[in-house]
Parts: sequence; C-alpha cells; structure tokens
Amino acid sequence: MGELTHFNEQGRARMVDVSHKPETVRTAIAQSSITINQEIYTKIENRELKKGDVLSVAQVAGIMACKNTSSIIPMCHPIPINGVDISFRWEPKENGYELIITGSVKTKGNTGVEMEALTAVSAAALTVYDMCKALDKGMIIGPTFLVEKTGGVSSRDFTRNP
Repeated sequence: MGELTHFNEQGRARMVDVSHKPETVRTAIAQSSITINQEIYTKIENRELKKGDVLSVAQVAGIMACKNTSSIIPMCHPIPINGVDISFRWEPKENGYELIITGSVKTKGNTGVEMEALTAVSAAALTVYDMCKALDKGMIIGPTFLVEKTGGVSSRDFTRNP
C-alpha cells in the first residue's frame, strides 16, 4: 500500500504538486446505488413525480457534480473533464428496487479522475433521494465505490474484482 501524500512535513493538509507528471489519458468508473420501494419505482418509471423526470435530473446533477469536484473535495485538483457518462440500471429486490448508478469519466491530464467519478454517482444518488423523499425517507444510498481506473504513470490501473 502507498503512503498518504496530502500532508506536508508538519503533518498539515496540502494539495499535492502534480506538475511533474506527464499528461496521459485517464479514466475512472464508479458505482453507487439507491434502494427504493415499489411505489417510488413505479412513479419514477411512469414519470409521475411532481418534481419532474427523476433520472434525467439525476443524470444532469451527476455531470454537474463531476465538473465541480474540486470545489467540494478540498485537495482535488481542478482538471479538464473530457467526457462524463451516467447510466442507470434497475435491480429488483425483495421489498422494492435498487437503482444502480454507474458513472464514467475521462480526461487527458496529469492526475486521475477517480474522485470525479465517485462524486458524480454520489450526487446522482443524492438527487434521486431528494426528489423522492416526500414519499419515503427510508431509502438507502450505497455502497459507493470505484470500479475501475486507467491511465497515469505513477500508479497502476485498477479494476475491482466482483
């Protein structure tokens, strides 16, 4: 396991200098989920919620959050995002449905986009919760995790084993 690099000699937080790293294409895929009841599933699928099309709004929220990651995660570098895609898939559960949210992010730069992908899927899940909370506050978000990371020179590619 590597060492933590976000601390200076005095043990205080710092933003790591990545200027020496070469620009490479970097990608990350993250996943989150939200478990909802049958009523909410039906209303989302039939677009019957007063706040609008939940999945379209969640998709835009995820993309916006990805682009603003460095504004909410203190040590993240502001980086150019070349592409973001958020997708949704339903999994039936015993007492409702689980909405699986997958986000993929791409950049050409000198630091990775893992945090951007994680932020994107987290914001999408939170948006679903926000838009549906009037019907049920018992929805469960998570787990949220990195699925895959590619690119860069100093760290290895990563793929989560199922």
